Amino acid sequence: MSESRTNVYEGMFLISQAEAAMLGEVIDHIKDLLERAGAELIAMKKWDERRLAYEIDKQRRGVYILTYFRAPAENMTQLDRECNLSERIMRVMVLRADHLSEDQMKAADAMQELLDEAKMRAAKAAERDAIGQGSGVTMGAPVAADAKVEETVEAETSDEKVAEPVEAAAEGE
Repeated sequence: MSESRTNVYEGMFLISQAEAAMLGEVIDHIKDLLERAGAELIAMKKWDERRLAYEIDKQRRGVYILTYFRAPAENMTQLDRECNLSERIMRVMVLRADHLSEDQMKAADAMQELLDEAKMRAAKAAERDAIGQGSGVTMGAPVAADAKVEETVEAETSDEKVAEPVEAAAEGE
């Protein structure tokens, strides 16, 4: 029986702007992927949100999530495969992090800020949905309020309303 070698890794996960709207779910998904690979999460933070050099899956912008974790070396191919199969993650890059001490990794941890941002994004998405439901495009007959707006527009464009401003302009010369 061979003993498994555990290394410390740095993982960079790229997610789309659409997935970033559900940041809390994406964080849980990344944690789940790491857990299935037998990894112990040391630190996680949002690294950046920026324009991509080229389109990936018709996305022009992306959010980078940086993680530091400890995992068995033989499970890294499984993690890479699951990340590539995931529909939530556009790209992933995992490197050994021998250049950093565990204290440096823990100092980079911004999990609470990431969770706070996830809550903020969820609240904004819920607000947009609430606003969007009342003013959405409808198919079929206009709503009563829309009918009143159309009547008002027609009344303002009748000959009587248009004639008054033209006469006033003529008198002003």
